Amino acid sequence: MNIASIVVDVPARQIDKPFDYLIPDHLIGMIQPGMRVIVPFGPRKIQGFVTGLKETSDYEQLKALIEPMDLTPVLNKELLALGDWLTETTLCYKISAYQVMIPPALKAKYEKKLKLSSKANLEELPFDIQAIFNNQDTVTWEEAVKLSSLSLLQKEAAEGNVEIQYIVKDRVKKKKLKAIYTKLSKDQLSIEKENLPAHVVKQKKVIDFFLHSDEPVEMRELLSALGVTSSVIKGLIQKKILAEMDIEVYRDPYEDRNFTRTEPLPLTEDQEDSIRPILASIEENKKETFLLYGVTGSGKTEVYLQSIQKVLQKGKEAIVLVPEISLTPQMVKRFKGRFGDQVAVLHSGLSVGEKYDEWRKIQRQEVKVVVGARSAIFAPFQNLGIIIIDEEHETSYKQEENPKYHARDVAIQRSLKHNCPVVLGSATPSLESYARAQKGVYKLLSMPKRMNNQSLPSVDIIDMREELRDGNRSMFSRTLLEKIKDRLEKKEQIVLFLNKRGHSSFVMCRDCGYVVNCHNCDISLTYHRFNQHMKCHYCGYESVAPKHCPECNSEHIRYFGTGTQKVEEELSKILPEAKVIRMDVDTTSRKGSHEKLLDQFQEGQADILLGTQMIAKGLDFPNITLVGVLSADTMLHLPDFRSSEKTFQLLTQVSGRAGRHELEGEVVIQTYTPEHYSVELAGEQDYRKFYAQEMTVRKIHKYPPFYYISLITVSHEELLKAVSVTEKITAYIQSKLSKDAICLGPVASPIPKINNRYRYQCLIKYKREPDLNKSLKKMLDNYQQEIISGGLQISVDVNPFILM
Repeated sequence: MNIASIVVDVPARQIDKPFDYLIPDHLIGMIQPGMRVIVPFGPRKIQGFVTGLKETSDYEQLKALIEPMDLTPVLNKELLALGDWLTETTLCYKISAYQVMIPPALKAKYEKKLKLSSKANLEELPFDIQAIFNNQDTVTWEEAVKLSSLSLLQKEAAEGNVEIQYIVKDRVKKKKLKAIYTKLSKDQLSIEKENLPAHVVKQKKVIDFFLHSDEPVEMRELLSALGVTSSVIKGLIQKKILAEMDIEVYRDPYEDRNFTRTEPLPLTEDQEDSIRPILASIEENKKETFLLYGVTGSGKTEVYLQSIQKVLQKGKEAIVLVPEISLTPQMVKRFKGRFGDQVAVLHSGLSVGEKYDEWRKIQRQEVKVVVGARSAIFAPFQNLGIIIIDEEHETSYKQEENPKYHARDVAIQRSLKHNCPVVLGSATPSLESYARAQKGVYKLLSMPKRMNNQSLPSVDIIDMREELRDGNRSMFSRTLLEKIKDRLEKKEQIVLFLNKRGHSSFVMCRDCGYVVNCHNCDISLTYHRFNQHMKCHYCGYESVAPKHCPECNSEHIRYFGTGTQKVEEELSKILPEAKVIRMDVDTTSRKGSHEKLLDQFQEGQADILLGTQMIAKGLDFPNITLVGVLSADTMLHLPDFRSSEKTFQLLTQVSGRAGRHELEGEVVIQTYTPEHYSVELAGEQDYRKFYAQEMTVRKIHKYPPFYYISLITVSHEELLKAVSVTEKITAYIQSKLSKDAICLGPVASPIPKINNRYRYQCLIKYKREPDLNKSLKKMLDNYQQEIISGGLQISVDVNPFILM
């Protein structure tokens, strides 16, 4: 097979297909599907993925590929096929599907250089060009553009005096350490030792070490074990008794941590009933999807651990997904504690190098379990025995940029290939999953009781409007404050949850009502107290907070809304004796800070853990007996049909942090809409009642799980262009839909302008439209030229999770 089909690294509709390249004779037999290669494409050299090999091509003149970037394929056959499935279901480019499956270190960087051609005489060229090269024949493109005009460079390139080179650079940097070894036999070493002068005691000590060791030894280890300096070793290297080499080592994000080994715990009756069908499915190699619905603290993790144990006994592998970084420290502890070095960890808190090394352990089959966030679903295992998605309702399992996949769908797709079960676990399952379980598409497993029959925490719902009427202007209700003081006296711990980030939401003038907005986006700027700055969380625009209103010059310009910093300040005024740990985007941005703060809290170095979303789930500390929710309704008023569901899930999850062990727990939920069913039922922790009520609302308004939805968003710098394109697209799609489908739009997006681009959208609700994907693809093809050259952007999201 001397022809390779290659998908090249150019995300564009007309290039979204495999191109044929000739494999040079010296590479025949080496090139395999799934490898990355460097190929010529137009004037450039770029990265591509080999998708297949063949004997013949429809084209007579083929370019030859330049060289492979890998020695072994980075994508196996199953992942290549999964790339095709992703392309079909999410309408992304093939190259985007392949790129999402590999670690960031394997995504190529391109370097552009300017080279003096061999026929050019530098002295005859314009002075600008002479200044660029200055005794060298190659310079970077950036340097060249700095010293000369673009038109002059193009003119010289056209005349053949200079050439533009594109160089593909791999970002992979393998960590290497110096190791010392000997090529000599034991007898030769003994002779060399005898020949050394009597005073070189330390060199003899080193030779003694190698008389008892055949393996190369890392230089640092050797120096510390023998108490010698590097000059002693260098002396032996010069005498050709020892030699040095580079050995490749893994970067281990957890090398300084000792994980205490744990044993399987005895299971409760609920756990036994739930694990039985999962184990049967593993035993019979059956592809089944289970929804493990268990209240907070019912022991879902132990069910996961014992199911994985069964999988490992069969010699197979397991993927465990947890939502983003917030759950990983405790989860890592549990999985590493049970399975030790068989576990690889993949999440956003690792460096590029650490992610690459963890991925290689999986690819080389040196580990059996991967614990990670969304993209870990693409772990290159060859023999999967189970896929577990914890907190399956979490919206972070849906990727918001291309390919816009949902990890749950990918998991189910992979399970078909591996004939293995998928376990979706949650105390508050998504309505779609619970509805599928009710219909028998998924198998429902219930764990309605907490471990050791501990009761769920009692919940107080406080109407903050009443507090205001009674003259309490504080952000803490009187009930919550009393309970905090009581816990501080008892030396018990408290979690305070605030449903947002930033010090306060927006800046408004109390005289004229002016709100400080972003210049580029139709949205208010968020005020950050620690640096007195205002920031747009969409385009990154920043400005200093004004002292006077820009509209009416009034001094009454105030910060509205509450951020974690403001709550922390208020706490220190009211309860100066309380030690507070704050966890939000600002305090956890540094590597490892997340885990450090949680460890401090676990060790009892603080009384109150104050934080945003990241503390709402997964935390399991025995001393937490009070949870206070300071703002229950922040999400209720977003323009999103899932806002009630998200509110219920968040309140239930955060309530579940209290009273998980011997001590009883209490929850205080502060709200301005206590009568809303999502707040009321979160207080009762009654998921089934909430499910019934929310399903009625969804049915009336024709939303999932009764209908599928797809969202088309069009953006352009000109408002009229955005509107007219959206109108044409809506009319075209509507003409292709059956009469049962509903097309809403065109309408301005909830955030009508981001980064100086106007945004319009159209929402499609449908039950069965087998040709919809084909129509959407055709529409994207139709506008391809305008997308490339006309500044138009069209995004299609099938089953979107964010409608903003």
